[in-house]
Amino acid sequence: MAIIVDHLNYIYGQDTEQAVHALQDINLQIPDGQFIGIIGHTGSGKSTLMQHLNGLLKATSGTIYYNGQDIYDEDYKLKDLRSHVGLVFQYPEHQLFEADVFSDVCFGPKNLGLSKKDAELRAFEALRKVGFPEELFYTSPFDLSGGQKRRVAIAGVLAMKPDVLILDEPTAGLDPKGREDILGMVKSLQRESGMTILLVSHSMDDVAEYVDRILVMDHGRIAFDDIPRNVFSHVEELEEMHLAAPQVTYILRDLEKAGIDVDENATTVEEAASTILQAFGIK
Repeated sequence: MAIIVDHLNYIYGQDTEQAVHALQDINLQIPDGQFIGIIGHTGSGKSTLMQHLNGLLKATSGTIYYNGQDIYDEDYKLKDLRSHVGLVFQYPEHQLFEADVFSDVCFGPKNLGLSKKDAELRAFEALRKVGFPEELFYTSPFDLSGGQKRRVAIAGVLAMKPDVLILDEPTAGLDPKGREDILGMVKSLQRESGMTILLVSHSMDDVAEYVDRILVMDHGRIAFDDIPRNVFSHVEELEEMHLAAPQVTYILRDLEKAGIDVDENATTVEEAASTILQAFGIK
């Protein structure tokens, strides 16, 4: 078991009048190789939880185990944790600071103590994995498009060869084609490498399409933890949390109400197309 979260609590501004209980008694197991989606309304605790997994925030109480080790032990090196659990922030500009793309991606491996040659080899491999064009390697990262910046930010983390990759809203602000390109690339990485991926997203359709398991956060707690099909069957409960089901779920529910025998719990476009064709006897 790669990550175990045990009775985790976090209070912003503890011992002040503005104290906010951001995480409340979180218990969670994250096995190797899963692609997990984390959804929830703004302020539900999604990003706060992810920053604990990377050691950027320290719990008020409770603990986190990474491969059997308590990351809050005095002799545990958080630098080691961050080399295994990589975090890509929502805004790539927060991670890009070198003069050109290639230097930026080299930064992480160099910080691990690798030689210049090894760092450059890792940077080249990571940029290739995310499909970044070689002709832009020595361009300023701030001259890139939004989608290109996200690829560079992801490459910068991949160059450190993490076992767990956390993506906080990696498609925010991108058009549908850009979202599909980024998430398709991430899914391919996960399939090829067996890497554990945690995807924080506001898009129910994106989560339904790509992940194996969904965590629903609500007021600092985990409200649901299940496969997409089961989570999105709780449409009314999700709506009470100011969330929704994928668009295809609503379409299928309307068809079911109209007397058409479809599987209203299908969550992806492919599943929806299959059940609709089956309902009309089309092979």
